[in-house]
Amino acid sequence: MRIKTNTLKSVRNFFDNELNHLHSSDEIRFYFYWSCEHFLGMPKTEVIESLDLRISESQMLKFSHAVKDLKKQKPIQYVLESCHFLDLQLHITPEVLIPRPETEELVQKIIKQNKNFSGELLDICTGSGCIALGLKNEFQEALIQGFDNSEFAVDLAQRNAEKNLLSVDFFVADIFNYETEQRFDIIVSNPPYVCHSEKSQMQANVLHYEPHEALFVDDKHPLIFYHAIIDFAKKHLNPNGQLYFEVNEKFGHDIAKLLKEQGFFNVTVFKDFREKDRFVHATYRT
Repeated sequence: MRIKTNTLKSVRNFFDNELNHLHSSDEIRFYFYWSCEHFLGMPKTEVIESLDLRISESQMLKFSHAVKDLKKQKPIQYVLESCHFLDLQLHITPEVLIPRPETEELVQKIIKQNKNFSGELLDICTGSGCIALGLKNEFQEALIQGFDNSEFAVDLAQRNAEKNLLSVDFFVADIFNYETEQRFDIIVSNPPYVCHSEKSQMQANVLHYEPHEALFVDDKHPLIFYHAIIDFAKKHLNPNGQLYFEVNEKFGHDIAKLLKEQGFFNVTVFKDFREKDRFVHATYRT
């Protein structure tokens, strides 16, 4: 099916007709308005008042291709190669995970607990760079670094830093063999934490499009990244340095127990907006 006329109203109807068997009406309108913002630079309020606006053939083609991808259940963030994260606009490709609302919560929690932070912070498994950049946007005086074992992710994170005019040092490294002389006041990580056995509970668009190496861990070693990061943190946190994790809801208290056994104190498990155990915070007594 083609877009009937070159007006925004016709484009909106095209979205409705082509996607109504896959998505709710609210989701479809969200996709339409976000596409208008991305392709035309028009916010929702302006689009609503301009449905009779005529657009070019090349612009119509962009909307048509977007709908074609959405019908394949490709996430809208990958379709537009863009997403919002707090006050930032990030470039997103299938080489990195799509930032989640829970991760926004983690950044907001760190900001709330560390007013006017100006120390040194490290983001491990940085992916798109969303955590490091979200924190740098708030902590302008802080020295913030982020690393990932994926060159694609690090390149994308650096482009996101440049896009948002933020200075963060991103580099390629693997937590299982990374060595440094640096010490940090805060270490934060949202590492892979979904067990392979949980795949059946996940949405098809996540399984088909998001990078599995950034999502999944072996059921036999579900905390493998947390063990490595905790060992690293013990060597590289400054006195009373802090460690923040995003975690699998099934293992929040196991990770908290591990932290206490490794000499951390003030260990706290926090729930996300869905009331699931999603974050762990601890301080290291050196």
